[in-house]
Formats: sequence, C-alpha cells, structure tokens
Amino acid sequence: MEQNICKFISDGIRSELKTVNFILERDPKAQAQLLSLPAYRMYLISRGDGTLFFDGQEEAASVGDLIFSFPSEAARGAGRDFEYFYISFTGQRAEELFRRFGITPATRRFSGHEGLLPFWRENIARATEENLDIISESVLMYSFSLLNRVHEPREDVISRLLRHTEEHFPDPNLSLATLAEEWGYSANYLSDRFKKRMEMGFSLYLTNRRIRHGVFLLEHGVESVKNVAFLCGFRDPLYFSKVFRGQMGCSPKEYLHRLRADP
Repeated sequence: MEQNICKFISDGIRSELKTVNFILERDPKAQAQLLSLPAYRMYLISRGDGTLFFDGQEEAASVGDLIFSFPSEAARGAGRDFEYFYISFTGQRAEELFRRFGITPATRRFSGHEGLLPFWRENIARATEENLDIISESVLMYSFSLLNRVHEPREDVISRLLRHTEEHFPDPNLSLATLAEEWGYSANYLSDRFKKRMEMGFSLYLTNRRIRHGVFLLEHGVESVKNVAFLCGFRDPLYFSKVFRGQMGCSPKEYLHRLRADP
C-alpha cells in the first residue's frame, strides 16, 4: 500500500445512462397506485415489511432489499409502515447493467444492503434542482457497484431477530424497541410478527434465553450469582434472582446447593 495502485478499465461499451428522478415514497396511497413504469427503477426498502407488485407478480420486500423493475411493467406497493426510495433511469447502459448483474423478473431482488440507507438518506436530503442529476446518478452507480452477482435468498425479519437475539442476549441494552428503530420498523409491527411466530412476546423470549444461560453457567462452575447475572444481561443481580426463582422455582443459590448435593 506504500506504492501507487493502478487499475485500468477494460474496453467496453460506453453508452448513455440518464436518471429521471430520486424519490422517497412514504405515502401509502401513492404506493398503492398502479402505474405503468416508463423507465427502469432501482428500489431500496428503508422501512417496514411489504410487497411490491410488478405486472401482478408479488415481490416480498424488507429493509435493505434492492429491487429492480423494468420499463412498461405495471407496478404498485403495499405494506404496513412501508417506505422505500427509488431512482428511475433510462438508456442503453441500463440494459447493459441489468445483463451484467443477471437482473431478470425472477432475480430482481438483492438482500442485505441496509448499509446503503444512510448514504441514500444523506444524498436525497442534499439534492437540489442544480445537482440532482449528479447525485442521483452517483447514488445509482455506487449501489450497482455493491451488488453480488449471486442472488441470495432473503432472511425474513423474525429469523433475523432470533439470530440477533442469540448472538446478543448478554447485552443489557438489547430491546425490541431499539432494534425496531435501528432496522427501520415499527416496534408494534415487530412485536406482532414475533408473537405470531413464537407464540410469546419478545420480552419473555429474551428473559427465558437469559435464564437458560444462567442455568448453564451455574452448572458449569460459575458460582458467583452477581457474575452470572451480568453474564446473562441483567444489570441488577437481585432482579436476576427474582426472575430466576420465578422460572426455576428456586433462587440461584438454592440451585447451586442442589447441584452440590447431587452425587
């Protein structure tokens, strides 16, 4: 890295690409309006879980999904607390980019691009009539540059929440409200979806996971109740003991005594 880095673009077609607009769509009525699209579009889902319809075909959409549409498709959207950006664009290079990344009606969605959201938000906020063409084209091309050639299946939001909880349950700051804000969802929406999937609330699920970990620690030689509480994500050891008793029928100390008494 101490020397120059030189990378050269191979010969290829240098053709026209023109962006038409840069939109943040928040209005459910506007989303639901069926439109015949005059140009290509790149969508970036920024909030909620919803569906985009292209010529009547459903495309599930979650936060961080990049989804593409084709000219002349009849398109609309639907969802609860649903919000998305899109950039419309035309030109021969649009066709070339779709071919390069294998974008077809069957492979129009690319998941896992939540990291683009601050970039899109910042740029739409600073776009003016004078610089909109430059900003929208820059955002479009930068987003294209991050696409994977392989179309990966989407992880639904509750599976993502379960995985995140398993990885972070010892964090005392973990909460559904915090994750909902971070991921761009309504907390009530996530809570309802979680209850339908798991048949219990997120708070109870998290507590159960932490107490199971507490039992594991006690059974594997961690005898300080205070340390066990902190390692499980509880700030207050007394509250941990109270919750532990409610779940296990005895206090952590009593549980330790039983372990010692067993041959």
